[in-house]
Amino acid sequence: MAPKLDNTEAIVLNFVNEQNRPLNTQNAADALQKFNLKKTAVQKALDSLADGGKITFKEYGKQKIYIARQDQFEIPNGEELAQMKEDNAKLQQQLQEKKKAIGEVESEIRSLQSNMTLEEIQVKDAKLSKEVQEMEEKLIKLREGITLVRPEDRKAIEDMYSDKITQWRKRKRMFRDVWDTVTENSPKDIKELKEELGVEYDEDVGLSLQAYSDLIPHGKKRARGQ
Repeated sequence: MAPKLDNTEAIVLNFVNEQNRPLNTQNAADALQKFNLKKTAVQKALDSLADGGKITFKEYGKQKIYIARQDQFEIPNGEELAQMKEDNAKLQQQLQEKKKAIGEVESEIRSLQSNMTLEEIQVKDAKLSKEVQEMEEKLIKLREGITLVRPEDRKAIEDMYSDKITQWRKRKRMFRDVWDTVTENSPKDIKELKEELGVEYDEDVGLSLQAYSDLIPHGKKRARGQ
């Protein structure tokens, strides 16, 4: 009859029998922390069980290794072992199938969680409707010829933009003059030297001074040499 788990020895004996593998005191104490058992109490219970013949032990130096009594277990014959292996293989296959099914369900859950709720859709719809209304109102003003930017503000922006283009052009020319002087008698290939120094032309990063210059309103463009 299985011992009732009403004292430390019963708990320890039940654990040793369930594990049915070599254990030292520390192994048992770590596993039985959930029962609030201290290592000293576990050691005492193991020794008492061993002295009472309920478990067996072997000594290796100063350490004792405890194990359940094997005569209490039924040892399966060859046919039973073969059946157990077959059952285990089936269970392993079922386990993999269950894991796959769980993965599919979890994937579906993540997909559903990524979709917006009805409340979120309503909030976004209200926001987009407001933006559409604002754009329609702005479009009506543009069609009616209403000036949305004051002439003085427009001029200030255009002048600032034109000045920046001029500065860009000047600095580009200054760099070219210095770069041509440095590379004129350099034994290195210019492309290799550029890569070594980390130098990039406007064209290397997809920029075109002329394209930006063409955005300046007619009549404000400056000569290329300026």
